Amino acid sequence: MSDMYRTALAIAALAAAGLSAPASAQEKSISIGLPGIPPVFVTTQAYVAEQQGFFKKHGLKVSLRPFDSGAAAARAVQSGQIELSMSPSPLIATMISNNPDVDLALIYGYPRPTWKLGSLDGSITKCEDVKGKAVGVDSLGGARSIALNQMLRSCKLSASDTNQVALSANVGAAMVAGQIPLGVLHVDELPAVEREAKKKVGIVVDINQTQPVNHYLALVAKKKSIAEDRDTLVKVIAAFIEAERFLRDPKNVDAAAKAAAPTGRSIDDAKAAIPDYVKIGFWPQDNPGLAKENLDAIIGAQQRAGNIKGTPTTVERLADTSLYEAALKLAK
Repeated sequence: MSDMYRTALAIAALAAAGLSAPASAQEKSISIGLPGIPPVFVTTQAYVAEQQGFFKKHGLKVSLRPFDSGAAAARAVQSGQIELSMSPSPLIATMISNNPDVDLALIYGYPRPTWKLGSLDGSITKCEDVKGKAVGVDSLGGARSIALNQMLRSCKLSASDTNQVALSANVGAAMVAGQIPLGVLHVDELPAVEREAKKKVGIVVDINQTQPVNHYLALVAKKKSIAEDRDTLVKVIAAFIEAERFLRDPKNVDAAAKAAAPTGRSIDDAKAAIPDYVKIGFWPQDNPGLAKENLDAIIGAQQRAGNIKGTPTTVERLADTSLYEAALKLAK
């Protein structure tokens, strides 16, 4: 067989395979830091984008990297270790306000926190009872810690009035084991805690009752990356948009629940949680999830809590929604 014939066969084989070899070589590698070990339930969207091939569709080779907290992931973006993170938006607002050298911005957001301060101790039933008690959070200054601060303001306490125990995403497990009586929990974590503990979790405070206009988390990038690698970030958001649409379609709930496995949720728990999360718009539906009203609210809350020491950042500096507009066109 001649060399020319071998070459022709090789080209034909690649064509039959959809030219997979060159496409693979052209994939852009990018790392996204996820909050919690195991990652919290919001990251189901990223795992759906990975498992359903939405990243690959847009020419991306994405590494999903869990960190102890979204705060740790944000610091990794700032230091250049990774390109993107899913991190608490109140934290990013505080970081930018306190240090002009912080080069971070929100490019896609999650405005609806589902935090609840839960108790397995029947003697701790109201906000005032929490003073001096051990409370499970992800990390000091992390998303659960910030939420604790917001919830305790309803009885004029703060997170510093408690003994915060940093547990990454293992708050529920520590409560079940009897290590702590209280924990800041996502709504999807409640069924697992109650099943394992064989008792009802008492809801001491619900964040949506104390601060109805709020903002939870965001996809965070360096402003330098937005300027220099804009097309890649737009493609990431496009894959997230398609993953949200996939999650929203009831016929996909089984596949979405399987994709959620890295979060530690059982398939049954994930199948129960996904429709509830979709109903409240937990994953932003056809919008960037970065409304000015919500971002103004978290900037103000962080300032009132004393976390912002300098001049509060503006929403215009904090968030860039222009990438979403380009991503939406790409996703269509």
